[in-house]
Amino acid sequence: MDTFVRFLYEFMSVFFEGFLGIFKGIILGVIQMFNVREYGYVISMYREDFKMGEWILVVIAIIVLAVILTLIILLGWFIVRKYIRFRKTLVEQESMLEEIGNLNKEVAKLSNEKDKILAMKVSQLGLKPDEANIVDEEDVSEGEKKDVDLSNIRFSKLHEIDVEYANYKPVNYGNTFTLQELVEHFRNFAASKLRLYYTSDMIRLFISGLSCTRLVILQGISGTGKTSLAYAWGKFIKNDAIIASVQPSWRDRTELFGYFNEFTKKFNETDVLKGLYKANYTDDVYVTVLDEMNIARVEYYFAEMLSILEMPSRDEWIIELVPSTWDSDPKLLKNGKLQIPGNMWYIGTINNDDSTFAVTDKVYDRAMPIDINDKGQVFEPIDMDSLDINSSYLEGLFKAAKEKNKLSAEMEKKIEDMDNYVIKHFRIAFGNRIVKQMRDFVATFIECGGTEVDAVDYFIARKIFRKFEQLNIAYIRDEIDDFVKWLDQAFGKEHFNECKEYLLRLKKMV
Repeated sequence: MDTFVRFLYEFMSVFFEGFLGIFKGIILGVIQMFNVREYGYVISMYREDFKMGEWILVVIAIIVLAVILTLIILLGWFIVRKYIRFRKTLVEQESMLEEIGNLNKEVAKLSNEKDKILAMKVSQLGLKPDEANIVDEEDVSEGEKKDVDLSNIRFSKLHEIDVEYANYKPVNYGNTFTLQELVEHFRNFAASKLRLYYTSDMIRLFISGLSCTRLVILQGISGTGKTSLAYAWGKFIKNDAIIASVQPSWRDRTELFGYFNEFTKKFNETDVLKGLYKANYTDDVYVTVLDEMNIARVEYYFAEMLSILEMPSRDEWIIELVPSTWDSDPKLLKNGKLQIPGNMWYIGTINNDDSTFAVTDKVYDRAMPIDINDKGQVFEPIDMDSLDINSSYLEGLFKAAKEKNKLSAEMEKKIEDMDNYVIKHFRIAFGNRIVKQMRDFVATFIECGGTEVDAVDYFIARKIFRKFEQLNIAYIRDEIDDFVKWLDQAFGKEHFNECKEYLLRLKKMV
């Protein structure tokens, strides 16, 4: 046995001596590379034989060697540093995983405590613990009782609306007012109840904008009452405006409608979504305000709605909220899709300054911009109360106005001539969508008590001449002067003041 032990020692020592020799060789090699004394000894052996030119080469060799040794040191330092960072990352990851594990344990613990407390509560009511998630909705609805499993409801706010409107039937308010009466009623209501003063022309423009598009943009300098006008309209129609304060971080439609949280298995519902859903139950007029809508890019978060509202049939006004269907989903949510109600209008407010984004043609072409740059003059109003208004009645007034007040043949001809002039001199044209909007806007403006020429003037200035801003104004200064003269000849010097003022103001921007 002793013989074997000596054999094993000598046998394994061959391996270990070789293994240690590797490290010993590396260490000796590194020491040898940085052996300055050895380098000096070699130089001293040859220094008496070196000539001037050879000494220059010796200096160069020393410099090259010094650079190589420096690079080796830096490489070693870099490798050590990367290793330390790598280890630190691993430690942080392990610490984070450990923390997540502890949090999961805490969540489980809290969940168990919640179940125990709930079991204690339901036991006092004489229920079985497994019935804890079933609630009686008699306190919410005066109708018959309905058991609902709240743990399986992902649209809690929409579910509340279903309960509230379970037995609701749209009310006919028996409206009899005309559009002209509506203008004065609203104007006097805003002044008498809210101390907000607007001209009759401003209210005509606002209501005419509602008739020609679902999106009205109130723009101008800050503090002139843009948001207040939308707010006052909500108070007037007895349905407070849904205010969506746009944030710079808005990037998609989830900011408006909400999103499904995969962790909680609940849908995060917004006030905008709640308003849309509620509007589907009634025949009332509703309004959603996109306050400071261009503080983020409108086409990011509102593009889908712009496309939907362009659909010719309201049956196609549908937005998908979730891709799947749950049995407990709200009653008006069909296959995860919601009908966009026809009695909802959208009002955007815009401040044109350095902190906001420019609104693109895609948005402007689908909206009706209205400028509010002056504060209203105080006047003595007639005391007026708010109105209950049926959306169907209001849209009926709009439809009747469009059939009654069609553009005159003379105005159609002048607009066509102006279109040809603009195409020829400025290379700008407007499409069928804008022509339709103009006809609807003008017809309603006339029915609200305005004139055809004033309506056409305002519409063209805001919807068509706005496109001139895309041009190089310096190159069209003279063309603008000639165009103003042409407008005087075509429409008369006393008319088209909005267009002429806009063009002259554009000329001063150079």
